[in-house]
Amino acid sequence: MQEVSIRGRVIRDMIAHFSNDNLIGQKIKSGEFRKKLVEPKWRCPGCFSVENVSLPNFPMEFLRSRESPRQDYVILQLHGGGYIGAMRNAYRSFAGLYCGASKGMGVLTIDYRVAPEHPFPAALEDAAEAFAWLRSRGWHSRQIIVAGDSAGGGLALALCMYLKEHNRRLPGGLVLMSPWADLTASGPSYEDNYERDPLFGGTRDSLIYNRDYVGRHDPRHPYLSPMFGEYWGFPPMLIQAGSVEMLLSDSIGVAYKAQRQGVKVRLHIYKGMFHVFQMGMMMMPESKMAWREIGRYFEAVTGK
Repeated sequence: MQEVSIRGRVIRDMIAHFSNDNLIGQKIKSGEFRKKLVEPKWRCPGCFSVENVSLPNFPMEFLRSRESPRQDYVILQLHGGGYIGAMRNAYRSFAGLYCGASKGMGVLTIDYRVAPEHPFPAALEDAAEAFAWLRSRGWHSRQIIVAGDSAGGGLALALCMYLKEHNRRLPGGLVLMSPWADLTASGPSYEDNYERDPLFGGTRDSLIYNRDYVGRHDPRHPYLSPMFGEYWGFPPMLIQAGSVEMLLSDSIGVAYKAQRQGVKVRLHIYKGMFHVFQMGMMMMPESKMAWREIGRYFEAVTGK
């Protein structure tokens, strides 16, 4: 396994420093800081165009390449945030990176409803509606690749389970960054990495123990915790995770179970990396490597 880069260590340590700060640390870990964050208006780079789409329950943003758009496949992005955080500018930047890595696929990012105002199954209903919207615009299910990080990764898996159980065709691929697939927090990494995780470690009062989205439902339900679902017939998956994150066992468990049930899975655990380290984008070698790997996955799935 490759050694952690100097820049990767610095960014990881900075995250740990701020998340352990007495003034804002708990707000970062609980998700409160993100929920109350006021961001400047995002400026779309000139190489892209953005279409704002309003559905009855939630808005969406459809980013396309102006220079070399692809029409053969499209990406549905489901953002993270523990089911309590709305879409942020980082995911607009993610959309641009997905478009670039895929050599021009359009990226539909949905601002699905979140808890506590909208508990389960609101996010899943919105993901299914967005998938149906893409189908109504002319894409076949296999032409849709679903990408998600953290809660969005778990939601991507739940969406596939929902589609399968309702006798609908599944998407053509899944890109999962540190998917939150076990809301019972029962995997071994929740203990093994308790002191090592720079973002969630050292406390039980954090985003990954929040139950606002679960409500009164059984957290073992596969639509909430896809770890406990079945993967027969799922599309090829790329799963990326960091070795020091508490959610690591979610990725390992999903990959192991899916492979045993006949799914093509690539699991890449990045040494010394934290939860959704791909947020480093082009600022550190590990995140650059992750996005290059995503590009190779798109090539393998689409043939170009």
